[in-house]
Amino acid sequence: MEKASIAVIGNSTWGTTLAIINARMGKAVTLITRTAEEASQIVSAGENTRFLPGKKIPKNLNVTNQLGTVIPQAKIVLIAVPSASFRKNINLIADIISADSIIVIATKGLEYSTGKRMSEIVYEEVGDRNGISVCSMSGPNLANEIIMNKPSSTVIACTQPYISHKVQSILKTDNLRIYTNTDVIGVEISGAVKNTIAIAAGISDGLELGNNAKASLITRGLSEMTRLGTALGAKRNTFYGLSGMGDLIATCSSSHSRNNQVGRMLARGMSITEVKDHMDNVAEGIDTTKAIIEISKHKNLELPIAEAVNQVITGNSSAVEAVKNLMLRDSKPEIP
Repeated sequence: MEKASIAVIGNSTWGTTLAIINARMGKAVTLITRTAEEASQIVSAGENTRFLPGKKIPKNLNVTNQLGTVIPQAKIVLIAVPSASFRKNINLIADIISADSIIVIATKGLEYSTGKRMSEIVYEEVGDRNGISVCSMSGPNLANEIIMNKPSSTVIACTQPYISHKVQSILKTDNLRIYTNTDVIGVEISGAVKNTIAIAAGISDGLELGNNAKASLITRGLSEMTRLGTALGAKRNTFYGLSGMGDLIATCSSSHSRNNQVGRMLARGMSITEVKDHMDNVAEGIDTTKAIIEISKHKNLELPIAEAVNQVITGNSSAVEAVKNLMLRDSKPEIP
């Protein structure tokens, strides 16, 4: 295992988990919070009481909000913030990150206002200035299981294989197996679109539609994910791997999934405003679904599950009506 300093930006559930599991391996890790108060609270409590109550942070894990003292020295800058604040966080480090650093994106989503992937944002805001390397991380990675040392796997995608192999060596742990991939578009689209399908699966769970309906949603959701991704230049095979099918199964099936929880609440008749008020963590699928719909219109793609979820999110359809409309669509041959 290669040793290097790791900076994790974002003390969300996922960000804190990534910081803890790497610090447990004896690595030099710093968790960067948004404010000094958040850092002080985590240090004094010895845990992230807001997002990971009861999970003690290792004594060797440094916690601070001081970007300027950490980022210039970090070999790996791992970003785990909501997609809505991703560009803002990139701009905060654009002028201080070292030219030989590697940015690893752990955010799964699309920028709502532009529909852009997170790596596209990095290259817009940082890449030309610093010539840094960029990777995207995605897979069946439910933080609540990984923090308990349960085994999981993930994918590091980079167009430069030697960079992804370096990150693989640095970030691997005893319980997180890391694979590499060169299809950045496919890995990022998989990580984003599966959130929308997970909302659909949560609606199915909330309406108690059964296992047949859920299996159908997951399978046809994979088809929509693949259709969108390949239209954007991704490789088809990527969607049958860990970042595609793997993450889709985990996110649609688990009660720990925030997007699944969103679907369950929508099925109970809650508005999207009420859903957001009930959640502490950000559910990426809400904004990502809107971005997906805009992309599908531009690319002239048919994505019926995503459209149905969007109708429920926007309040133009109830969960029950959305299911009925899906079932009454014109019959056609199956195209995986």
